[in-house]
Amino acid sequence: MVRRAIVPSAVAFLAASAFAFALGGAGAAVSAAIGVVVVFVNFAAHGWSLGRASTISITAVHAVALVGPVVRIGIVVGLMFALDTLAWFSPIAFGLTVVPATIGLLAYEARLTMRGVGAQLQIPADPPATRANAALAAKENV
Repeated sequence: MVRRAIVPSAVAFLAASAFAFALGGAGAAVSAAIGVVVVFVNFAAHGWSLGRASTISITAVHAVALVGPVVRIGIVVGLMFALDTLAWFSPIAFGLTVVPATIGLLAYEARLTMRGVGAQLQIPADPPATRANAALAAKENV
């Protein structure tokens, strides 16, 4: 899904930059461009972390799925405050880009999911659950 989001993200990058430049100048354009990049990198980190967790266990997938968004949103907010110390940075352009870009990316992800992208993903069985299942099956066969 991350690879499929590259082209729409590039289009959003150009559109947001041009729109922000027209409304607020170069600083706003760069701030909007950073906003789109942050949303895409956030999405890529989400995909990478879930993929990595799926090689560990279903519990790791659940932990990443529940805790990951909070951590990543915290990083985005922290980045906005850090960038706000720069004279050229526009937090309004950044925020007004991050929010719709995130909503657009979530809609795109939902559309890809409805089309079946990711349906072939397989999460390995959790080792303790596999052992418990085997022990239960052995008891039932006795």
